[in-house]
Amino acid sequence: MRRTTAVTVGALAGAAWLAKRAIGRRIDGGSPLWPLPALETPVSGYSPRRWIPARIVSRTEPADGVLSLTLESPDLPAWTPGAHVDVRLPSGLVRQYSLCGDPCAPGRYTIAIRLVEDGRGGSREAHEQVPEGAELSVRPPRNRFPLQPAPSYAFVAGGIGITPLLPMVRAAEAAGATWTLLYGGRSRASMPFLAELAAHGDRVTVVAQDEAGLPDLSPLAALGPDTLVYCCGPAPLMAAVEAAAAAGVAVHTERFSPAAAGSDAKPFTLELRRSGRLIEVAAAQSALAAVRRELPDTPYSCEQGFCGTCRHRVLSGVVDHRDTLLTDGEREDSMLLCVSRAAADHLVLDL
Repeated sequence: MRRTTAVTVGALAGAAWLAKRAIGRRIDGGSPLWPLPALETPVSGYSPRRWIPARIVSRTEPADGVLSLTLESPDLPAWTPGAHVDVRLPSGLVRQYSLCGDPCAPGRYTIAIRLVEDGRGGSREAHEQVPEGAELSVRPPRNRFPLQPAPSYAFVAGGIGITPLLPMVRAAEAAGATWTLLYGGRSRASMPFLAELAAHGDRVTVVAQDEAGLPDLSPLAALGPDTLVYCCGPAPLMAAVEAAAAAGVAVHTERFSPAAAGSDAKPFTLELRRSGRLIEVAAAQSALAAVRRELPDTPYSCEQGFCGTCRHRVLSGVVDHRDTLLTDGEREDSMLLCVSRAAADHLVLDL
């Protein structure tokens, strides 16, 4: 019995020594969340989701200036209407695109990308440098725009905003729900997936601005509380839909542009605790730009509060969160530098 006890104690002591040694390595290596496992990319507590390689099996142009890519991999997770994915382009840029294919097709994702002539380069790279047969990496889908069960739906799309609504239309049709789609765009030539939507007859109303001006949203005022409104498109369209909908009608929107800083944006200071720096953030400047002025290797990608690359741990201060990614729990101790700011005049970051 004594010998058994001694062996057990010795084994426990050895395990404790190994654990202590592992923790020491993590501390020495700069892992910010020790004694938790060292992060894949130890950037102030942020470990990105896994990347999944997928091959482009189809490349089409469903409208002028719109590229549709279908990617396949047996490792692609299931998804639901309204979901979007992060896509890593060959240059390393990360962009977000709504899934517009069929959720019932396992291992297959379809996205559509509009060319933005005066954009930041991601859409042009996709259009010009991503051929059929190439491989892209995607992260597992996120859904901040889920389709809720309802007996009736009113869908409103503007331009490329049709992409998250396409699977919703299919789901509503499969569920036997009553639904309509109002689809606006600059011209019919610029509006993707018109041929597919034509099969639904008069439930789909197409309004090309060069033919008929802006869509008439007045029917939204007559909707009953059993109808859910889903809208995706330019910010002015979504604001107009929210204003036009009848009182008591739930309006769900998804925006792929950052919340405007507005005239209330004020300067503040950032204390970078680990590097011992105090930096000023101007009213018209992002925290990311200010930080990169001092720490140019600070990673970032979308600069719109979607991808999470610039997420960092907040040690002190109250954050004015302006992203569309973090959960309430994550916002308690972290922020996205590209869009969020200090709610007062000072923040302390684990940088």
